[in-house]
Amino acid sequence: MREILHIQAGQCGNQIGAKFWEVVCNEHGIDTSGQYIGNSPLQLERSDVYFNEVRGGRYVPRAVMIDLEPGTMDALKSSSYGQIFRPDNFVFAQNGAGNNWAKGHYTEGAELIDPVLDVVRKEAENSDSLQGFQICHSLGGGTGSGMGTLLISKIKEEYPDRMMMTFSVFPSPKVSDTVVEPYNATLSVHQLVENADECMVLDNEALYDICLRTLKLTNPSFGDLNHLISATMSGITCCLRFPGQLNSDLRKLAVNLIPFPRLHFFMVGFAPLTSLNSQQYRALSIPELTQQMWDAKNMMCAADPRHGRYLTASAMFRGKMSTKEIDEQMNNVQNKNSSNFVEWIPNNVKSSHCDIPPTGMLMSSTFIGNSTSIQEMFRRVSEQFTVMFRRKAFLHWYTGEGMDEMEFTEAESNMNDLVSEYQQYQEAGVEYEEEYEEEEAAY
Repeated sequence: MREILHIQAGQCGNQIGAKFWEVVCNEHGIDTSGQYIGNSPLQLERSDVYFNEVRGGRYVPRAVMIDLEPGTMDALKSSSYGQIFRPDNFVFAQNGAGNNWAKGHYTEGAELIDPVLDVVRKEAENSDSLQGFQICHSLGGGTGSGMGTLLISKIKEEYPDRMMMTFSVFPSPKVSDTVVEPYNATLSVHQLVENADECMVLDNEALYDICLRTLKLTNPSFGDLNHLISATMSGITCCLRFPGQLNSDLRKLAVNLIPFPRLHFFMVGFAPLTSLNSQQYRALSIPELTQQMWDAKNMMCAADPRHGRYLTASAMFRGKMSTKEIDEQMNNVQNKNSSNFVEWIPNNVKSSHCDIPPTGMLMSSTFIGNSTSIQEMFRRVSEQFTVMFRRKAFLHWYTGEGMDEMEFTEAESNMNDLVSEYQQYQEAGVEYEEEYEEEEAAY
């Protein structure tokens, strides 16, 4: 089977990861002690994508938990699913990265990287045919961003032909915990552009908005936000874990969604999302799911797809439904909103279908879009970066760990190049259209 190795780094990554394992265990009918208590043979058929089966019929997640301070790990171990993980796979230091990218990437993180790689190697060798890695981390702090990107580059070196998928939580101004987030995020993006294959962009601000507006939660907790993320994460890989009519995996996803190697930052969404009160007033149908998943308010990152154009997109449906109807709906979307899609990639929406719905639902869909409007988010980070970098604010914390100012300048220009690449492809078809209209008018 095509195994995936899951890695979670830093506080944010470990909290998202913990929620993700709850969802996956639920779907595969595995209880908090790792025993199977499900009711369908399909739940175990491909459980080895995420689980190792060990003696006594226990299922152990193929997961590696990393942090530079022990606090998060203790919280994870004492949570409801804490006993299911393998104790050797918790790798942590004592000092913490203190929101400093340089500490995570060069000093503290570099000291911890060897034991982490040993655990990763062990898990990778235990699998029959490893498909790739998925990493949960945030880009605003120190461990997830600094050590997370260090780990990505080391794994890429050792397993160059395996997929590297990241779930990266980008900092947003409305939900900002630290002043140096723009520095950490810019330095991380510089690494992600080069070393990751697919980045699912998540953003607390957008998740908050979804919880407030769509789910009508008055004060959403991080648990609620992480639950949204985990639903999406499980949706992306459901085709690997359950039988379906149209299968998709990490590699198919990348081949269909990435037209140019650097443009691999995706917006993700999940449907159906309804507040508890209005659930009984909604019919779940493919048109309904389609309508919600293309809705700008449903995107989990703070960029508005209406301000750009889709290069490509992928829709993954789960539940009992007809593939013919899925195709009709997808064609509908493209025909009605043709101006939102670049015309130099025909039929640029890929769909896949898995027969087994998530626990407690009849059907659901996961959306992944590669839209040029994501440049808004990079622009925003870049502006905040420049404002501080111009005055060299906080730089001594980074140079004190042995970093060079040149690295900041490089990271900044790499991110600005990325923004202009997105802009270039957004406009690529527009001149062509205008020329065509002029010719037509002359004719």
